[in-house]
Amino acid sequence: MKKRLEFHHCILIIVGILILDQFLKIYIKLNFPLTIYSDQILFDYSWFKLLFVENKGMAWGASINDFLPFIGERSAKLILTLFRIIAIGFIFFWLKQSIKIGLKNINSIVLSLILAGAIGNAIDSVFYGYIFTDSYFKVATLSIGNGYESLFHGSVVDMFQFPMFNWTWPSWFPLVGGEDFVFFEPVFNIADASISIAIFLIIINYKTFFSKS
Repeated sequence: MKKRLEFHHCILIIVGILILDQFLKIYIKLNFPLTIYSDQILFDYSWFKLLFVENKGMAWGASINDFLPFIGERSAKLILTLFRIIAIGFIFFWLKQSIKIGLKNINSIVLSLILAGAIGNAIDSVFYGYIFTDSYFKVATLSIGNGYESLFHGSVVDMFQFPMFNWTWPSWFPLVGGEDFVFFEPVFNIADASISIAIFLIIINYKTFFSKS
């Protein structure tokens, strides 16, 4: 009989991802200025780039006030941070229940990956603005209470980009004809990658994801 993952196994997965995620973010934050110009790229291997960018919003740089323009930017940021915290509590409860009722190990792994990713980015949102100075054209310093923003308004640190290839859409192509396209252009971090891997695991195991083994 296949041994089931215990809760402490999941905690080890989460803590391991968080250590890697936060170590890299803090190292970059305390050693490099923001990547604003192309000559400030930390590492450039054509199809892989190591950058330092800060994301105030959600995935792909989207913000709540992009969809609800009547909400101010700071309020949108606060709502997003609080949503992340609430989501962490919900996923944590779901993970404990998943283990308690004996769902498949894949459930525990997926929820652990999602929880680690959510916590990793929530740490940035809650604390980074409060404990770090800004990184515009200079290297940030640790300055608790005198950072670039208040608690719950920090930006998420991203660094990985894989622009594997690019092309220009044919002029006859609807909507985007003549425009340049880069695959894969978004910049992300270890926490984002953890969530993406979890989503991939859900997709390939969707038929049995919620079934007991």
